Amino acid sequence: MPAATQTLLDDAEVNVEEWLAQEVQTVFAEQEGTAFVSGDGVNKPRGFLDYTMVADASWTWGNIGYIATGVDGAFASTDPSDELIDLIYAPKQAYRAGARWVMNRSVEGELRKFKDADGNYIWQPGIAAGQPASLMGYPITEAEDMPDIASNAYAIAFGDFTRGYLIVDRVGIRILRDPFSSKPYVLFYTTKRVGGGVQNFEAIKVLKFGLS
Repeated sequence: MPAATQTLLDDAEVNVEEWLAQEVQTVFAEQEGTAFVSGDGVNKPRGFLDYTMVADASWTWGNIGYIATGVDGAFASTDPSDELIDLIYAPKQAYRAGARWVMNRSVEGELRKFKDADGNYIWQPGIAAGQPASLMGYPITEAEDMPDIASNAYAIAFGDFTRGYLIVDRVGIRILRDPFSSKPYVLFYTTKRVGGGVQNFEAIKVLKFGLS
């Protein structure tokens, strides 16, 4: 509920109401990004990391399957990229066609150092301006709310999130202008309705930095 004085609204050379709306939109986007990853579903979307995680070999519907690195809080010391290949082939072929990686910038920074047997980096920049970087042929989405590499952390996700995760978003932001409740300030009571949750548990897999 941002506020501004009526004098400022009348005299400012810039459109203060429009500027406040843009700032609120940024705040909503940050909150939504956090909720889509780790939200508990209480007055917010339920993030895909909030669901029960099970080893992919024992996967059942309603849970998210994971592949373990076999090392607590780290990649394997030899051939670490093999675990990424295992994660790629965890989802069925139907979900790999539209799949992408999801990780934070710290984890992406670690993966940029990985090389293949010929010494070439497996991370590749976008082929054109505005295009995402790719890893083993699949695009990367950078999500700051994903966890860092740590003991038993689910720090990398892979899958077709378009089919796996459903976002229900009421279009637009509702703003109620209130010049009476807190004079001389004009309050902008701003609300947005959005929900989300996993709809296809086969389409999303994660990499666990743990022994098993």
